[in-house]
Amino acid sequence: MTATIINILWAIIFSFIGAALGILLFVKISRKLPSIFDRITPNIDEGKEMIRGNLAVAEYFGKIVAAGIIGISIIIGLAVFAGIIAGLH
Repeated sequence: MTATIINILWAIIFSFIGAALGILLFVKISRKLPSIFDRITPNIDEGKEMIRGNLAVAEYFGKIVAAGIIGISIIIGLAVFAGIIAGLH
């Protein structure tokens, strides 16, 4: 019985470590997403275009950022899941 409780505690610890690292990655990559978008489109100032009402630029920028956030969220979820699996084995 105590081995099961110890494994569950390890799973919780590994999950929190995975979540913390995932959140750090999320914050770091989220800050870099706009600069990556600027490198893809060097001759366009996205902020000015969005203020002018250019919906195409706004939608494209939104899709790029949303895809990045979804990808990072998948990584965080897998890190937490891997922590649970590692703790239970």
